[in-house]
Amino acid sequence: MAVNLPETPSGTGAPGDSASNAHEVSGGRAEARRRARGERGRKARSGRRPRPWWIELPVMAAVGLVVALLIKTCLFQVFTIPSGSMENTLRIGDRVGVNKLAPLTGWEPEPGQPVVFKDPGGWLPPQPTDPNPVTNAASSALSFVGLVPPKDDNYLVKRVIATGGQTVQCEGSTLTVDGRKVDEPYLHPGDDSCAGLDFGPVKVPSGYVWVEGDHRSDSADSRYHQHGPGGGAVPVDNVVGPVSAVVWPLNHLDWFGWTGR
Repeated sequence: MAVNLPETPSGTGAPGDSASNAHEVSGGRAEARRRARGERGRKARSGRRPRPWWIELPVMAAVGLVVALLIKTCLFQVFTIPSGSMENTLRIGDRVGVNKLAPLTGWEPEPGQPVVFKDPGGWLPPQPTDPNPVTNAASSALSFVGLVPPKDDNYLVKRVIATGGQTVQCEGSTLTVDGRKVDEPYLHPGDDSCAGLDFGPVKVPSGYVWVEGDHRSDSADSRYHQHGPGGGAVPVDNVVGPVSAVVWPLNHLDWFGWTGR
């Protein structure tokens, strides 16, 4: 006897096919939702309006000034060489970078290092002031953040010859520290160590340094201020830091090392 099987309804498949179709529909809806979320995120991001230039510019300037102030306060400060007392190591008009971080990390001046220090008193004449209040205020502000050399310019640069507790003396053409002759290859051509000015023996007080210029015959240094405070020596507290480099002009760039060696 023939048995007639029921036909599968049109447009439907086997049970396994139905599950597969349901999974595909579900996956398609999830993917559509993900795409919709992505589109909304892109629209939100693209909808952010940039800040106006009159807001951006002052913010950038303020950040730059803060960075410059931090560098000047904690890292490096630029000074201009005003005289020939350190020739030919440093020339008139050179701009030198002084390492201000070194003293914060335990560095102390040592013989042979060129250093910048604040006038201990009477080494420099009074500095002229700018009569124009506008330019005077501008230069003071730029000097404060370290973008230009110190406005009052009452700083000097010399080379450390002896430190606290050492005895320095110069006689004829021979400079000695604690009785030992000092070799000075940095001296200006034509100069000797004494340059016609004998002195000593002088014992440098504790906490002070004895400094002289490399252009010995053109340098009013410790030798010329023996009747002033410290007997010509400079307090270590007045030392800004070692000269690490000549940073300008380009034809005289030089590097003396982290501590001026």
